[in-house]
Amino acid sequence: MAKKAARKAPRAKPKKAARTAPALPPDLPSPARPAPARADAAAGALTPYAVTGADAAILDALWDTVEARRAAGNVGNSHSARLIARGTAKVAQKLGEEAVECVIEATLGNRAATVLESADLLYHLVVLWVDAGIRPHEVWAELARRQGLSGIAEKAARPKGIVRAAQTTKLP
Repeated sequence: MAKKAARKAPRAKPKKAARTAPALPPDLPSPARPAPARADAAAGALTPYAVTGADAAILDALWDTVEARRAAGNVGNSHSARLIARGTAKVAQKLGEEAVECVIEATLGNRAATVLESADLLYHLVVLWVDAGIRPHEVWAELARRQGLSGIAEKAARPKGIVRAAQTTKLP
């Protein structure tokens, strides 16, 4: 019976000590962190593709293609249609995943991988636009509106309702 009562009694949890990095001996030099890799014009460059139309207009053409695939609704043959059919949350999740992958490659200094991940990110951004009914010219118009504005001034001019709706002061 005493054993049963001992089991039921709450145990006091020991307080965790704050973790600190172990100190290095004074005669040991601290480890040097390697400098982030920087790509010069030739190092890590991708082999140029012989592709026509490799400029910003490709995003308009990509939007047209994704919109056509969405309208056709052939989820068996189209990744775009399949992704949109799964819903906005899935489209947004995929965009977030691609953004994180792009950030990781850029942080690691992997130029070629950053280019590839950037293409994936832009594709998934276009899928999100199609899903939301946003046409590229709407985004281009917003970019044109901001052209020549200081980023600080542009943020200061945003409606304060955005901050209240987000319940944060981190946006401005």
